[in-house]
Amino acid sequence: MSATEKQDVEAGNVDESMTPQGDVDHGEVSDVKRVREIQNSIGFLRALRKSEEWLDKKLGVETQGIERIPEEEKQPPSIWNIFFMWWSLNTHVGTLALGILGPEFGLSLRQSIAAAVIGIVLGALTTSYTGTLGPKLGMRQIATSRYSFGFWGAKLCSVLNILVGGGFGVVNYVVVGQVLSAVSDYKMSITVGIVIIAVVSYVVSIFGFKIIHAFEKYSWIYTFIIFCVLLGQTAPHVDANLKGEDGTSGLYYAGTFLTILAINFSNASGWCSIAADYYCNFPSTIPAWKTFFLTFWGIVIPTTFTITVGTCLGNAAMSVAYPPYADAYDNHGLGGLIAEIYHPRGWSKFCLVLLTFSVLGNNIAINYSSGLSLQLLGHHFHAVPRFIWSLAFAIVVAVLAIAGQENLSAVVNDFVSLLGYWTVSFTLILLIEDQVYRRHDGYELTAWDQPDKLPWGLAATSALIAAYCAGGVPGMSQTWYVGPIAAKFGGDGGDVGIYMSGAITLIWYPVARYFEKKYTGK
Repeated sequence: MSATEKQDVEAGNVDESMTPQGDVDHGEVSDVKRVREIQNSIGFLRALRKSEEWLDKKLGVETQGIERIPEEEKQPPSIWNIFFMWWSLNTHVGTLALGILGPEFGLSLRQSIAAAVIGIVLGALTTSYTGTLGPKLGMRQIATSRYSFGFWGAKLCSVLNILVGGGFGVVNYVVVGQVLSAVSDYKMSITVGIVIIAVVSYVVSIFGFKIIHAFEKYSWIYTFIIFCVLLGQTAPHVDANLKGEDGTSGLYYAGTFLTILAINFSNASGWCSIAADYYCNFPSTIPAWKTFFLTFWGIVIPTTFTITVGTCLGNAAMSVAYPPYADAYDNHGLGGLIAEIYHPRGWSKFCLVLLTFSVLGNNIAINYSSGLSLQLLGHHFHAVPRFIWSLAFAIVVAVLAIAGQENLSAVVNDFVSLLGYWTVSFTLILLIEDQVYRRHDGYELTAWDQPDKLPWGLAATSALIAAYCAGGVPGMSQTWYVGPIAAKFGGDGGDVGIYMSGAITLIWYPVARYFEKKYTGK
């Protein structure tokens, strides 16, 4: 048994009887062996593997896939990267689109910010918790879910994680397309801008963990500065005392408030299914509370700042309806609005070009994690190099962004708010599994890729589905559907699907998992 495994045993994370050295070697080698057999039996996959190895040798493209990282092989960056990484992931032009929704829905500046902050704080709690499993287990986030969802149930989490990344990616691509179009005085189409940012984001993402951490640590700085300038140039036309639209009181107001809260919760919690992807190289000796709070404040501070800037833009353009801003937003979207706010014209174009690259931190993380999620769908998927899956993902998201470029607000509302119904259940399932069922039994670390040693996953999968169907569906408020409970708030309804999903998960999973473990022993 390695020193790390002894530490795990002493900490109560791993059962000593489950981790003999022979099993460690067999478990790790068998997975690689199966993937290599698949690659060697198919000429195309064999060529891709050789290409990946050549790219790694010449350019440093990461060949590490979804395999568990043993303690002795971990190469951790500075622990402060945990904090600063989230600044780059959340301080970018795409997040401004979320801030605009409050005024667009008729809320005042104060109401919009209050709803956003509550949602961000609650959502950050989910991501902060799931991230603590990365150093502890040395695994990617979806791989950690196999200890509750099982080998097959975790595939559902992989698919949902890819959809989460796709939703964020579509928003980012469209906003950047609008920004680049504004830089060209609207001579260049939004579609061309979408293609440009898709290509650049993909190229950076293929270099993997080390480059991503180095990039994310610093890329937020210039964006933060020019956002401060944007806020300053918007401020003269912002009216913090302006009340919300008529009707934003009573149940109608409560419904709108809850919907904005839900969207911001979903935005912050959307990272809960990838956080450990960037923490699995940190040593298991890092206290969980450090990982938790560095993640929590790393999400809350920059997201709140960026959302507040976006809310001020929406207040000036829609609530106050300052004519130049209102016209720019109506005719050219968020990109046109930002171009109008920055002045003089030369400075505006300079800032717009910089803001184009602000989404790279977000996009490359999405591409990277989505590639890993696709590998987790099975051994044949694992046999395809991550850089190929990331390319396929980038192409699909770019196509969706091109198709939805004229309806950004609807895309933001529909895609992002839908995420919360599953992220809250995902987090609570992992929390209950870790703190209740694994507190004494621990994790058999070598079983992560062996279906016969993992739970069946019926309890977790059924809890997720039940929470979505009985909680998310009747409580959701979307452009295309308002659930019967959400409709009780009047108007466009109030999104309470997140709270209902969470409550059902808390009731369903502990009971179902108890019986699953009792009758299967896993």
